Amino acid sequence: MPLIQTITLAIIQGLTEFLPVSSSAHLLLVPVFTGWPDQGLAFDVGLHAGSLVAVIIYFRKEIAEMTSAWWNSIFKREFTDNARLAWAIILGTIPVGLAGLFMRDIVAGLFRSPIVTAGGLIGFGLLLGWADWRKRGERSIGDIRWVDVFFIGCAQALALIPGTSRSGITITAGLISGFSRNEAARFSFLLSIPVIALAGLLEARSLIQTGPDTDWSAVIIGMVISGITAFACIHYFLTFIRRIGMQPFVAYRVALGILLLVLYL
Repeated sequence: MPLIQTITLAIIQGLTEFLPVSSSAHLLLVPVFTGWPDQGLAFDVGLHAGSLVAVIIYFRKEIAEMTSAWWNSIFKREFTDNARLAWAIILGTIPVGLAGLFMRDIVAGLFRSPIVTAGGLIGFGLLLGWADWRKRGERSIGDIRWVDVFFIGCAQALALIPGTSRSGITITAGLISGFSRNEAARFSFLLSIPVIALAGLLEARSLIQTGPDTDWSAVIIGMVISGITAFACIHYFLTFIRRIGMQPFVAYRVALGILLLVLYL
């Protein structure tokens, strides 16, 4: 794999995994403008691993506190805010896990097209814009309720539709539930940890089964660049949305969706 392809795809993965702009749309456009061949499954696994390490490192303090509180909730019956948040992340992952298990092939067959991706970008982008403009609140994820977990978890399952954006739809659901921009994004990022891990494990299993030759230097470089990009993305995104909000991302999504329609209609 050419070094420029390795670097470009790693940066795209690191950014689009956490920005509410849809990674599937960007990965659809890359070969259109570059003519590059498919990067291979091993490289995809490396990129996911880089993003996963980045979010774990960034939220390492919160993860340690939630893990300790979760164990105490089991063995000592102590249900603190951190324990409730840990359970929220676990339970909030169930809907997308079930949807991925039973509907992934169906969704891939029915909706895997540039037109559907464009519709997802525009439609769910406008929904994000509406939620940010109209439904934004001041709630903290420390007082998350089970109805919030169910709602955001089910919303996350919609990310199987191309163009939706996992982070975009979960942030949208968080805003509708009354969380602040920053808190909605924080919960979205924490909720991404088991999802990215599960997706990476599924890809790794397929990789082991197919057993292709692997360019490990490209995989390692991609993983490192993806991790660094994702870490910086999380940090600056949380700062940005606190001051500016989601509307620039909405405008970008709509423009990207229109570009896809122009290219593929």
